Amino acid sequence: MNSQRQQQAKPAVPASSSSSCSSSQQPQQQQAGKQPRAWMDADFRRQLSAQRERVEDAFEFEGRKVGRGSYGQVFKTKPRSCADASAGDYALKQIEGSGLSMSACREIALLRELKHPNVISLKQVYLAHETRQIWLLFDYAEHDLWRMINFHASAKKCNSQVSLPPNFTKSIMHQILCGIHYLHSNWVLHRDLKPANILVMGATSPERGRVKIADLGLARLFHQPLTPLTEIDPVVVTFWYRAPELLLGARHYTKAIDLWAIGCIMAELITDKPLFYCKQEEDIKTSSPYNRDQLERIFSVMGFPSQQDWRDLPHLPKYGDLVRNFGTGQQYARFSLGRHMSRSFGMSETSSEFRLLSRLLAMDPLRRPSAREALEDRYFLEEPRPAADVFNDFDIPYGKRDFISDSSDNKDDPARLHFASRGRHLAVASQQQQRPICSQQLPHRFDSGANCGSFGRFHCNSSLQQQSQPVHASLQQYQQSHQQALLLQQQQQLSASSTCEPAAKRMRLQQLPAAADQRVYNPHHQSADGRQQGPHPKPYPMQEYNGYRASYN
Repeated sequence: MNSQRQQQAKPAVPASSSSSCSSSQQPQQQQAGKQPRAWMDADFRRQLSAQRERVEDAFEFEGRKVGRGSYGQVFKTKPRSCADASAGDYALKQIEGSGLSMSACREIALLRELKHPNVISLKQVYLAHETRQIWLLFDYAEHDLWRMINFHASAKKCNSQVSLPPNFTKSIMHQILCGIHYLHSNWVLHRDLKPANILVMGATSPERGRVKIADLGLARLFHQPLTPLTEIDPVVVTFWYRAPELLLGARHYTKAIDLWAIGCIMAELITDKPLFYCKQEEDIKTSSPYNRDQLERIFSVMGFPSQQDWRDLPHLPKYGDLVRNFGTGQQYARFSLGRHMSRSFGMSETSSEFRLLSRLLAMDPLRRPSAREALEDRYFLEEPRPAADVFNDFDIPYGKRDFISDSSDNKDDPARLHFASRGRHLAVASQQQQRPICSQQLPHRFDSGANCGSFGRFHCNSSLQQQSQPVHASLQQYQQSHQQALLLQQQQQLSASSTCEPAAKRMRLQQLPAAADQRVYNPHHQSADGRQQGPHPKPYPMQEYNGYRASYN
């Protein structure tokens, strides 16, 4: 009875209405006889990529490579649509590998949000669907501090002087601190500050002499992090510019690590050499933050920290390793930053320049100033004041970057590492070596050779205009010397064999041309009698940026 009542209660549905309802529920594509397509399938992605502007069509960059590194390649480029030859240049950075790495994602995300005169500006991002490559477009910077410092070191070695404004170092430091203050105000840690990542705009740029902070690939937001930053990246910052708390395994570091790196850059600008140079380092990014050689170098300059100077020192994770390797540090009792700077470089401990440097290089991170506090230091309030153009009205003594080829871009070359171990880098452009460093290039009022800066580095000396520039300044000279070194190596290896050597080997020895210069570098470290003494000790790879690698490492 209940079933009969239920059947009677059900309303009768007309056949026409049911057919119309079913037909209305069918997708429109199915009515047309097409299968529904999944969202963002391969065909759709190919159609979308075909609509994107290709970087090859937008810019001309073939044969205009200015740098290469582990990050990828950098090209100096101009838009193809621009007919004006005097138009501004751009830097086109090709990310190494295929796909989008976390470092590239981080850098793109931050640069799209950050806008400041002293932070590099990201103009455009290009994606290549066929090759799965990513291209980043930046404003082109002709110079960087790494190349500039090496230029001064080369000039100093050949007793040549470079005339620059007296506020040159002060202007660079002021703009670096302005950029870092902006990053820290937006809760961003840079974490990889070094001269290679500090760019300076060239003479053809509308921002002539402007300092730009580049390479935010290791940057992190530190506002309420979900996990300690050391769990994400155990090791950050290149060793020479790494704060002692990082070397001792601090899990919760602060923005003070950037201020320590800025102090290292300031010392390098003053002395033309890294303050905490360490030869024994093999890899700048290792799994463990602790490095005994780097700590020993810091202690030999700064002295050993006491618990009175650094209260949190015993609580650091690597404090046990520190005690096992260095004990109480009595052997470093006579070392201090003031002693090192005054004896080696003639810097007065009472100068405002040294006081700011000592504040930035405080061993205890809690005692280092913030970027804002450093900008308020008396050093920047004294005359001469910092300028927006670090070159002021002076001629820029640094040459333009040379274009490099793939065949000459070999960062693992033994001769290149040899020159790096001597502190003589090959990134000095050959064009800048062709310009003599003398007073005739400078305004007339500086011909007298008056003191234009600290430690006599910026003196003008017209009597040295006939001095030759350092050897191996150009890439061609370097290649020739390296070929001679390889020929000399083969001759020595064959001559060191037994007297009853096969005739084929003797004939091969006769066919080898004689090396023109017997004093060239021998990459296998052989003695005078030709006996093999093992491979040459591998020095620290001093970032062979070879032009623009320093800019976008």
